[in-house]
Amino acid sequence: MSPTPARVIAVDTHDIRFPTSRELDGSDAMNPDPDYSAAYVVLRTDAADGHEGHAFTFTIGRGNDVQVAAIEALRNHVVGRSVEEMCDDPGSLFADLIGDSQLRWLGPEKGVMHMAIGAVVNAVWDLAAKRAAKPLWQLLVDADPEWIVRQIDFRYLTDALTADEALALLRRGRAGAEQRRARLLERGYPGYTTSAGWLGYDDEKLTRLASQAVADGFRQIKLKVGADLDDDVRRCRAARAAVGPGIRLAVDANQRWNVDEAIRWTRALAEFDPYWIEEPTSPDDVLGHAAIRRAVAPVKVATGEHVHNRIVFKQLLQADAIDIVQIDAARVGGVNENLAILLLAAKFGVPVCPHAGGVGLCELVQHLSMFDYLAVSGTTDDRVIEYVDHLHEHFLDPVVVHDGHYAAPTAPGFSAAMRPESIARYTYPGGTYWAADPETRKGHAA
Repeated sequence: MSPTPARVIAVDTHDIRFPTSRELDGSDAMNPDPDYSAAYVVLRTDAADGHEGHAFTFTIGRGNDVQVAAIEALRNHVVGRSVEEMCDDPGSLFADLIGDSQLRWLGPEKGVMHMAIGAVVNAVWDLAAKRAAKPLWQLLVDADPEWIVRQIDFRYLTDALTADEALALLRRGRAGAEQRRARLLERGYPGYTTSAGWLGYDDEKLTRLASQAVADGFRQIKLKVGADLDDDVRRCRAARAAVGPGIRLAVDANQRWNVDEAIRWTRALAEFDPYWIEEPTSPDDVLGHAAIRRAVAPVKVATGEHVHNRIVFKQLLQADAIDIVQIDAARVGGVNENLAILLLAAKFGVPVCPHAGGVGLCELVQHLSMFDYLAVSGTTDDRVIEYVDHLHEHFLDPVVVHDGHYAAPTAPGFSAAMRPESIARYTYPGGTYWAADPETRKGHAA
């Protein structure tokens, strides 16, 4: 008699919030007081190995409960599934979730529901990597190109990227992969830091942290801009003086401007040699990004952290609207959709510089960039992963950065699992931190 196959027996969710607004960490022109938060999911199984799948999607406080509820709405799609079948083919779950005709009406493939799907799908990838005893980047690099292609939904993409083209890119990307793997393990993957540039920081803190970033080995820093032009000119002048001419200085407007404002404002900052302007306008405005890009060159245009799905990325690339693709590990439909976006970027020859920071986004997206380097683009030229220096202590497998480079993770999984004590302390509203003082909860009222 054959053994009963292991199945998913529970989907646990947690509303986890950190009080980052207290020190204005994460502050920008659109989000002045964020409390970085995670709508966290754990797939529990009855497998003998005891492995669980962990993942989350990122919010900034109020509304995190809505995101948790969206994840919980997917529970019946997951409980009872075969662990082996699901981990052997995460794309089948992705297809089922985005294909649910009634849930799809809530998007389609965008917003809270799509992010919830991404969290569940990423939890499956975490579980699959743990079962394979590999970090996720290695699981992807070691996979057959044909299998990777089967994980991708090419619907709506074939006018820009076909399955055959994706397969050719992956086969070509294997050339020299072992040599690159050795370099990755020795040197790591280049990063840049936003830790100096939050909009709420005063000039003294900005310049001190910018100088420290250079001393720590970073060759690029990023400043938040967009609230007041005179303040931005002063802050960019201070930052450029602190880091010198040889360090790249990127600026990020977080969707604050209209198209004409973006052009005027970016030109006003041009004397400080900004490397890119990030999210200069609405992430949905493909033609607006294209107009901005034409008008502000040679300053590059970067966007992606709020782009809903692979289709909008396709349009941004087709319209020559961006110079930098910024994937986010927890915004679109999980690893499967990010594989499509990485291959689209490779097809169009546009570098990928992921959005990270937040809660655990650095932990997740490093795996995708390392896969891109080893198996798709084959280069780190003009490619960097965003880094911020807070909240890593809450993860069991936190990022490690040396000399401005991300060290390749070695622990099996997607680096997504949070420490149980952090979950207990920062679960909202009943965790020990939030329960200790009702005053701390006032800013989170609906």
